[in-house]
Amino acid sequence: MSRKSATGKPARGRAGKPSHKVGHNNSAAAGKTVQQQVLWITVDEDNQGQRLDNFLLAQLRGVPKGIIYRIIRKGEVRVNKGRVKPDRRLVAGDQVRIPPVARKEKAHRPEPGSRVQRVVEAAVVFEDDNMLVVNKPSGIAVHGGSGLSFGLIEVLRSARPDARFLELVHRLDRDTSGLVMVAKKRSTLRYLQDELRHRRINKQYHALVAGNWPAKLRRVDEPLLRYEMPNGERRVKVDDTGKASLTIFRCLARYKGYSLVEAMPVTGRTHQIRIHSMCAGHPIAGDDKYMDDVSLKAFRATGGQRLMLHARALELALPVSGEAVRLEAPYDDAFSHVLSRLEVRATGADQ
Repeated sequence: MSRKSATGKPARGRAGKPSHKVGHNNSAAAGKTVQQQVLWITVDEDNQGQRLDNFLLAQLRGVPKGIIYRIIRKGEVRVNKGRVKPDRRLVAGDQVRIPPVARKEKAHRPEPGSRVQRVVEAAVVFEDDNMLVVNKPSGIAVHGGSGLSFGLIEVLRSARPDARFLELVHRLDRDTSGLVMVAKKRSTLRYLQDELRHRRINKQYHALVAGNWPAKLRRVDEPLLRYEMPNGERRVKVDDTGKASLTIFRCLARYKGYSLVEAMPVTGRTHQIRIHSMCAGHPIAGDDKYMDDVSLKAFRATGGQRLMLHARALELALPVSGEAVRLEAPYDDAFSHVLSRLEVRATGADQ
């Protein structure tokens, strides 16, 4: 996607973003209203078929939708020099005029440091021209917000300043480790999210749960409802008015007081595996949201310091080539350490 400013000179900046960061001015104090120049953007094949309003929302991140629709309605946004409607589907080669848009500059956020960039880059388990897959460490959110300056996606963008496009395909809870897919092209993002919607990507998790998981317990299909605590914390509960949910389980190993299970979520609800494990009577070890205080304290006494949930494997057909692949992520040291201690305890060799 090429860009030119109002002067006709090529505008600098990472492709897929406005050449002038909307509202960004190094000399402006936080909260000061700043304004970009008129931009002319040439639509590339990766944005072929995208609606104009969605295209503008991506270009002018942070600008309210109301302003986006107003500048379209007033004819300030042009495609090939003509007035257009918000639902206009863009075609590769279209010239899009984006007028100056004023907004208040946000306060500067800390950038991810070189150490966390190295940690995340070292966690990449697969990469090609279309996507990459990261074995996300426990404790790192997938994106910034809610008091966090940055997450996995911001770290990747900071570590790869020349990347044209990097977007999360799906999410993992902050305390869950394991495989996360990141698209390097908009077409790849659409493809992978469509594969997820049609359940053609198989996701397998490993979880250490409390108690002896019954061999006959193979599926949990309780409906799940999201709600907020008085302090604004997001939670999920089993409720008949919730969304239909299904998780397939298989016991992999048994230890004294715990079981290692494989969980395959057929649906993709928030906290699905955590709630389905809990309502089956076997909460995930280290779950400070859904495990009772006594059980959580007992787990901490074994040396466990993290949520014992890990996105272990992905099975999918790669974008473009269609090649079927299975990707696996090893446990981190904290997860492996807990399992090792339980194995020793099970053999009676723990001193």
